[in-house]
Amino acid sequence: MLSRVADCLFWMTRYLERAENIARFIHVTQSISLGDAHNPDGQWSSLIFANGDTKQYEELYRTYTRRNVLEFLIFNRQNPNSIMSSLLKARENARTIREVISVAMWESINRFYLRVREAEQHADEILKNPSQFLDRVKRSSHQMIGAMEATMSHGEAWNFAQMGRLLERADMTSRILDVKYFILLPKASQVGSTYDIVQWSALLESSSALLMYRKVYGRIEPKNVAEFLLLDRHFPRSVRYCIATTRASLHSIIQDSQHVMAHQPASEQNDPEYLLAQVDQQLSDLSIEDVIRQGLHQFVDDIQTKVSDIGQAIYHAYFELSPIQEQIQSQITESGASTQTQKQS
Repeated sequence: MLSRVADCLFWMTRYLERAENIARFIHVTQSISLGDAHNPDGQWSSLIFANGDTKQYEELYRTYTRRNVLEFLIFNRQNPNSIMSSLLKARENARTIREVISVAMWESINRFYLRVREAEQHADEILKNPSQFLDRVKRSSHQMIGAMEATMSHGEAWNFAQMGRLLERADMTSRILDVKYFILLPKASQVGSTYDIVQWSALLESSSALLMYRKVYGRIEPKNVAEFLLLDRHFPRSVRYCIATTRASLHSIIQDSQHVMAHQPASEQNDPEYLLAQVDQQLSDLSIEDVIRQGLHQFVDDIQTKVSDIGQAIYHAYFELSPIQEQIQSQITESGASTQTQKQS
């Protein structure tokens, strides 16, 4: 497989997952802010901070208000991480590799993009009450995942797409948890109160985890929520599950396809297989008590750094080309285009 194609597959699903996760991020913040009657706009700045977009936001807006934050995260094309921007980039990646993905996948991605572009024309109305729009974003993402699972061969291309989607999900699950536990941490008197429980319930619901959590733990307790979203082996949005499944996909690429790396990693520290094994083992060995002793915010920061390192290692190992490899791939692409022209003539 061309490195260019693998790169497009990886980022196509990563951007689609990002769009869904931004919708989930907004949903949990909106649910939490409803309980703060004295300062309804106060929670929204934390959403920008936790998402790492403070500098970009402050260049575009003067104040942190609910409407400004919603516009920035949903429709603002100057924000590279907005839902609209993510879908634009996902669709462009999909269009570039239409010969690799299934027809059902392309149609699902294109329909997803068109729905959000149409919604953009009614932005003022949606920004007043975005709940239905956010639900449509999540459903559209699920439809694309279903199309990918059901209509694309689970080989090398599928595994690259799977890795991009799950690394993005691991990062965003940790960020959603961080919003509640650290930035929105209530006063000591509120811990365990009805208000506190409602917030944790909203967080679980935003991750589509509430029902599965109750099946495992029953009552909602902050420690158990953190354990479920970070360390559960079976829930598909937990950080541990995402890392373990990403590792399995990379192993399949290496073993089954005997993929030749664009650049052989110089050491274990920039080998994606080594980094994934390290994080996977760390999450398998830890208990939630270990995490809390370390500090949940510090642990989540560390996980986000490691997920970023894994993404960089995958790029250097599989997508980055030397000048010679760029020339070879260019020749392959030109040859393919020439053959296609001859067929048409």
